[in-house]
Amino acid sequence: MAQFVDWDLAAATAGALSKSGPKATLDEATQVVDDLRRLTDEAAGHVVAYTGLQAQVAHPPVRVVDRRDWAAANIAGLRDVITPLVSRAAGDRQPGALTDAIGSRVTGVQAGTVLSYLSGRVLGQYEVFSGDPGQLLLVAPNIVEVERKLQADPRDFRLWVCLHEVTHRTQFTAVPWMRGHFLGQVQAFVDASQAGGDNIVERIRRGVGTLSDAIRDPQSRASVLDIVQTPAQRAVLDRLTALMTLLEGHAEFVMDGVGPEVIPTVEQIRAGFNRRREAGNPLEKAIRRLLGVEVKMRQYAEGRKFVHGVVERVGMAGFNKIFDSPLTLPRLEELGDPDAWVARVHGPVSGSPPTVA
Repeated sequence: MAQFVDWDLAAATAGALSKSGPKATLDEATQVVDDLRRLTDEAAGHVVAYTGLQAQVAHPPVRVVDRRDWAAANIAGLRDVITPLVSRAAGDRQPGALTDAIGSRVTGVQAGTVLSYLSGRVLGQYEVFSGDPGQLLLVAPNIVEVERKLQADPRDFRLWVCLHEVTHRTQFTAVPWMRGHFLGQVQAFVDASQAGGDNIVERIRRGVGTLSDAIRDPQSRASVLDIVQTPAQRAVLDRLTALMTLLEGHAEFVMDGVGPEVIPTVEQIRAGFNRRREAGNPLEKAIRRLLGVEVKMRQYAEGRKFVHGVVERVGMAGFNKIFDSPLTLPRLEELGDPDAWVARVHGPVSGSPPTVA
C-alpha cells in the first residue's frame, strides 16, 4: 500500500514553515540547553520524592530541540506507528494509485502545516510513538519565548516546565504497561473506524485537511470530531479522553505540589501562564478549538481536581494504585467523582462521603 501521507513532504513543509524562534546568541542558546538538561535531572529527583514513583525501565536522555526538530521527531513517530495501523485497517478499500499518490502529497502538505503551527507553541512533550518507552523532548525556543513574554525568572520557569514534562516521563517509565496500553487504544480507535463504511484513509485525510484549513480560515466551523462517526469510535475516544485527562491532571498536580518548595516565583508563573492559556486572538482561539487544545485545557483542570480528590481521601500511595493495571485507571464518569473511583478500587474508605449511585 502506498503511504496515506507523504511524510517526507510533511517534514519538508513543517521545516519550511516553522519560524526560528526568539533571537539569542550562541552562548545564550548553549546556556539554555545546558540549563534544561540540568533542570530535567533536578526535576526528576523532585518528582520521585513527591510521587513515590520510580522508573522501572531505562529511558534515553532528554532531547532539547528546536521547532523543526520537534516537528521532525513527531513525523517520524507518526510514520512508524500510525501508517501500519491505518494500512492494516484499510485492507483492500484503497483508492487508485494516482489518486493515492496525489492524496498523500496533499495530506503531507496539510500535516506539515499543522505540525509547523504546533511546533511554535509546544513547550515540551513525552513522545511515545518513536520508541519504547518514549523520549522527553523540550522545545528550547518556545520555552525562552514564553518566559520572556511572562517576564519570568528563567531558572524558575524552566524548572516549572521540566516538572510537568518529567512527570509525564515518569508515568510511562514507572508504569511499563502504559505505553502499550495507550498504543492499544490508538489501534482500537483505528479498528473501530472500519465500521463507519468510509475508507479510513480518506477519513483521516479529511481530518488532517480540517486542521490545515482552520489555520488558514479561523471562521471555519468544521471540527476534527467530524471523523468520529461510530459508537465504537466514541467508546474508544472516551477511554482515551479519560486516560489523557488523568495523565495531564497528574502532571499539573505534581508541578503545583512540588513548585512552592523549590520555585520561589511559582505563584507569579502560574498566574501569568494561566492568563496566557486563556488569552488569544480569534485565529488562536479557533485553532485551539479545532486542534482540541480547548479540551486539553479543561483536562488540566478536571484531571488536577480528580487527582487532588483521590490523594485527599487515600493519600499518595493510595492514589498510585491507579497505575496497578488498565483496570484501575479511572473511567470517564469517575473523573468528576473521586469517591466512585475510590470505592471501586479501594472499597469503602472510613470518613469518605458516600458514593451517590
